[in-house]
Amino acid sequence: MIIALAGRRIDPPDAPASRFPPEMSDLVRERIKSVLSGRKAAALVCSAACGADLLALEAAEELKIASRIVIPFTRDIFRETSVADRPGDWSRPYDRITVDAEQAGDLILLGYSKGDPAAYAAANQAILDEATTVAHSSGLPLAAVIVWDGKSRGQDDLTEQFQKDALKRQLPVIEVSTLK
Repeated sequence: MIIALAGRRIDPPDAPASRFPPEMSDLVRERIKSVLSGRKAAALVCSAACGADLLALEAAEELKIASRIVIPFTRDIFRETSVADRPGDWSRPYDRITVDAEQAGDLILLGYSKGDPAAYAAANQAILDEATTVAHSSGLPLAAVIVWDGKSRGQDDLTEQFQKDALKRQLPVIEVSTLK
């Protein structure tokens, strides 16, 4: 199976609501790993933000599952806007994983500008498109994995939009909770 994945980032210290508390990282990594191994994933396509993405990439690496990473900006801009801006040491695994992906030809940079409001939504679409391409070329089925708290943040909730887009494509959707 090919897995397209998106989900929550680690909560900032001043989060008004708990969506992905930092202390849940190890448990969420194990939940993701269980989904990947249970579905016999052959490839993972996702972004590389702190939280769901990097935990999934680490789990895939541990399970020897191929990964393809899609980010909307350069590696440095993405690290600044989506990795290093939250609690925890996410930059080190981000740098290692994205350098390895780039060397393997599995890092897709979409070329958006740092302030472009469409950048992250475009990255989600590109993740689904890339996963579809990988699934078709491999002859394997495709599923979407959503790593979140199960509640919409409202109109700008990109994780919820990823889920809706996956369902529009008639993909099975597997949810992984970021809460206890």
